[in-house]
Amino acid sequence: MASEKSQVMDFRGINWEKKTMPKIKTNRAAAKRFKKTGTGKFVFSKSNASHILTKKTSKRKRCLRKSQLISKPDRKEIKLLLPNG
Repeated sequence: MASEKSQVMDFRGINWEKKTMPKIKTNRAAAKRFKKTGTGKFVFSKSNASHILTKKTSKRKRCLRKSQLISKPDRKEIKLLLPNG
């Protein structure tokens, strides 16, 4: 065996020999659904606007085009999913 230098790592992936902290990861599912505005709020697109549109009224389809803001209580949870914005 060439080199038997073992690295001491714990379950979080921290290499204790180098003492490096793990990277903060973005939740990719949330990144595809939410965007951060300039003021720090989060915007999302409404669902049900892609297919089976014949039975939906014009007013309903028009309202589905608009983006929506995340409510205040839910913002804290989205911030945890998107730590880097």
